[in-house]
This record gives sequence, C-alpha cells and structure tokens, in this order.
Amino acid sequence: MRVLLLVMLLVVPACRRHDVHYTGFVEGEERVLRSEVTGRVVEVAFAEGDAVPADAIVARLDDADSEAKVHSKERERAVVTADIATGEEKVALTRANWERTLAASEADVRQATTTAAVAERTLAREADLVRSGASTAQLLDDARAKRDQAKSALDRAREMYAKAQSDARSITVAERELATLRERHTLVEAQLAELRVTAAKYAIRAPAVPTVVQTQHIWPGELAQPGAAVLSVLDPRDKYVQLYVPVADVAQFTLGRKVAIELDSRPGTRTPGEVSFVAEEASFTPEKIETRDDRLGQVYRVKVRILEDVERFQPGTAGNVYLEASGA
Repeated sequence: MRVLLLVMLLVVPACRRHDVHYTGFVEGEERVLRSEVTGRVVEVAFAEGDAVPADAIVARLDDADSEAKVHSKERERAVVTADIATGEEKVALTRANWERTLAASEADVRQATTTAAVAERTLAREADLVRSGASTAQLLDDARAKRDQAKSALDRAREMYAKAQSDARSITVAERELATLRERHTLVEAQLAELRVTAAKYAIRAPAVPTVVQTQHIWPGELAQPGAAVLSVLDPRDKYVQLYVPVADVAQFTLGRKVAIELDSRPGTRTPGEVSFVAEEASFTPEKIETRDDRLGQVYRVKVRILEDVERFQPGTAGNVYLEASGA
C-alpha cells in the first residue's frame, strides 16, 4: 500500500530566472505487512527503527491448530500410501494366479482334446472289427463308453478354460481399486500442500529487500485477524522527492529530465536526480475554472528519483529541486 509520509508539499519558484527551483519533500513507499490468517500473536521480532533483513520472519502467530491439521493429513497420506502398496501386491498376485490358472486350463483342454480324438478313433476301429467278426459287441460298448467319457472330460475342460478367461475381470476390479487409491493419494497430497501453504502464513515475513520498521501495529498476546496490520516498513532505497509544479512549468518536466536536489539539511550540496513520474491530471483544481488565472492556479504532481546517496535522504525532509539544462 502506498503511504505518503507528508501531506502538504510546496512549490516555490525562485526569483532568479537562471536558477529556478521547486520545493518538495522526501517521501518513501511504506509497506504494511499484514496477517493473512486468524491467530494469537506469539512474537514480534522487530521494533520501530530496527533494520529488517530481506525475507526475515517479523512476527509469528500461534499455529498449533494449523500444525495439527497438517500432521493429521500426513497420517492420512501414510495410510493411503500403505493401501496403494497393498493394492499393487493384490493386482500382481491376482494377475499371477489368473495366468497360472488359465495356462493350466488351456493345457487340460489340449490333453482332453487329444484323449477325445483317440477315443473316437478307437471306437471307429472297434466298429470295423465287430462288422468283420474280429471283435465282440462288448469291446465295442467299452470303446463307446470311453469315447463318451473323453467327450465329457473335454467339455468340462473347455468350461473350466472359459471360466478362467472370465476370471480376468477380477484383475480389472483390483486395478480399478488401485486407481481409486492413487486418485485419493493425489487428492490428499493437494490438500496437504494447501494446509502447508496456510501454515506458512502463521510466520509473517518481510519483503524481499532490506527494510526498516516504521510502525509496530500489533503486540504479542493480541489476536490478529486476516488483513490486520502487523508492521509498517520502508525500503531505505525506495525514496524520492515529490513536488507540485504549476501548469505553466509542467512542460519542462519530461520523464528522464535531469535535476539537482538540494536538501535544507545539507545546504550547498546537490545530489543528481531525474524525473520519474508526472501526473496526467492536475491537483488543487478550483471548484470552478472560469478565468485564465484559475487555470494557471492548477498544479501537477511530480516525482523525482534520487540517483545517489539515497540512504542519506530522510523522509519528511524539505529541499529544492533544480532543473538541469536540457541535454545535460
């Protein structure tokens, strides 16, 4: 959030035409670090004026409930992981048993087919022998009985083979159960990742650049709500001079225009800068604009980036901004 460190800024053109200057104040972009979750404040690690390293944890909230949820979800993940291992073993065992049963049934069919064919040929020979008087009717009946037994055995072998083939569905069922477990594991992993993201929010971190604490908004023991301010910090290098320029002069303030900055606290010392922002709309506009004087009373907000010794510029300090000659 952009927070201005000073409310009013002045514009004072100098009397000497060759050394025109505009008065402004040093400002900075203050960042407010806020809580994203609800929790009791356990620790605030930095006080006002303290230097804060980049990405440092500036405050901690009580995260016992959040950590409990994370641990519970980790246990659930462990259970699902074990179930997946069991499911994989079940699929492998079911497939191996099915393949063995199918192979045995197929072998039985081949053997029964051979036996039935032999019995059929034996019956045919006995019939020929009976017709020629070389065999008896009893032997023919025995051959016929063996043929019938062989055919029955073949039918049973074929039925068992068909049943073994249909048992492949048990593999499909086991594989579907395993797929369901894997989907559940993926869901639990996603839920765990979400819980960890939430848990990380109980440690409030500084920006990715070194900063200095400007204001402490909350203290240990207080209850932080989502959006509650914890600390306000300022990047020592993220400072600029802000001034307001009359409409008659705003054309001279083009982006990148070189300027010199002289602070009241360091008279006679000028620091290089450049115009980094010019507002598109005027400020301090009168309620009604009817005359040329009214129009000339408008001003435009301008920001000047400090190019050297930024850390030595204190927010709130007044100073003059001098335009350098174009092309300088």
